[in-house]
Amino acid sequence: MVLPIRSITSAKTARIAHDPIDGLAARVHEGLANDHQSHLAKARVGAWLRTLLDTLFPQAAEQTYGTAREVRDALDASAAELLSLLRPLEGEIDDPARVAAAFFQALPEIHRQLLVDATAIERGDPAAESVDEVILAYPGFLAIAVHRIAHRFYELRVPLLPRVLSEWAHERTGIDIHPGATLGHPVVIDHGTGIVVGETAAIGNNVKLYQGVTLGALSVTKSLASTKRHPTIENDVIIYANATILGGETVIGEGSVIGGNTWITSSVPPNSIVYQRSEVHVRQGRADFETPDFVI
Repeated sequence: MVLPIRSITSAKTARIAHDPIDGLAARVHEGLANDHQSHLAKARVGAWLRTLLDTLFPQAAEQTYGTAREVRDALDASAAELLSLLRPLEGEIDDPARVAAAFFQALPEIHRQLLVDATAIERGDPAAESVDEVILAYPGFLAIAVHRIAHRFYELRVPLLPRVLSEWAHERTGIDIHPGATLGHPVVIDHGTGIVVGETAAIGNNVKLYQGVTLGALSVTKSLASTKRHPTIENDVIIYANATILGGETVIGEGSVIGGNTWITSSVPPNSIVYQRSEVHVRQGRADFETPDFVI
């Protein structure tokens, strides 16, 4: 006897409905639904940040505003979205509404600082033709902009959100600045790809960093998490490409120049010049000296 297709489908549906695996799947689905409601959503954070940057810097905005009221409405909408993003963290922060209000109170000063950064980048780079170009096209400026926003949330002791913001910039620029790091005014990042700045690093005013610079820790032991692990860079310092500076007690003195490819684990006095001397050896024969044979 051949059952009609409808009967076969109905019988299969009945078996699935009583299958214990289906019950397990329902519990998994319910758990995932709860997760969606109770966890910070990376994509929403990125969309909020992009909208905020567009409001602050119309040079790169998808939408422009013609009146002060439109700008205020956009910022009000951004504040409401931030409050919504903070709701899943309510058990870890005292008052999401207070945090959102404190952030937006600080926003005019953050904006002012970023304009100082953009102007310093334009003045220091012969290839930059305008501040607008810096804001539109320079990854170093984008990384600094996002850091100043993320750092304010870090100061407000908001968990997780500052790291999500900094990773948004890291993905787009190749510049990895921990939101806990302290940056002076201005800070100039030239090119920037591969820069790493650790959580407890302190960078002074009028400091310039080139690509590949690492401001890191000498030790990554978990027990040292609450200590000063990363170096201090005083005012008016230039650090050239691929220099590595390590250690919480390491201080690069004011006005110093750190050459490319240097490795520093102790303090440098003010107004110093540190560089790596390259030596070229021309061998007269194969027996003159042992040829290095590295495996990487």
